[in-house]
Amino acid sequence: MTPDPRSPDPKRPDPVQPANAEALALVHQLLTLDHAALAWEDPDTGTPGISRIAFARDPEVGMLTLVSGLAPHFRALRDRPDCALMLGDVGGKGDPLTHPRLMIRARASFVAPDDPARPGLRARWLERNPKATIYIDLSDFAFVRLTPISALLNGGFARAYHIAPGDL
Repeated sequence: MTPDPRSPDPKRPDPVQPANAEALALVHQLLTLDHAALAWEDPDTGTPGISRIAFARDPEVGMLTLVSGLAPHFRALRDRPDCALMLGDVGGKGDPLTHPRLMIRARASFVAPDDPARPGLRARWLERNPKATIYIDLSDFAFVRLTPISALLNGGFARAYHIAPGDL
């Protein structure tokens, strides 16, 4: 029987290392970015989609975004909350695959308009994103918490690390 090429080879060690202090410092640097790519599943077709989102790591509730009800990922996250985020910037030079990036598997949950935490979220969001003043209070916008399930840091060639949710 031919082995499944997608299955890990039990004789080969996992090339992804446990996180060390240097990796965690890079993770925390990437978590300061104000945008991310969000992968989601279309609830009607089951096909994947991807969107660029505004992103913040809020000191009170963790990872967060603000989403318009007009965006396709609004309904997708509401109906199928499993998602993934990619954080990272490609520098001005070099191979894009050599620049650090953080992939986070997460579960989305919407913050209710009457949630007691919302006023604080709103104030902190506007401190980071003052231009959001023009749309943050529109009825179709909602805050979405992104609770991490697992993460993988690719810090560049031969620098891949498992990141625990608690380290995010």
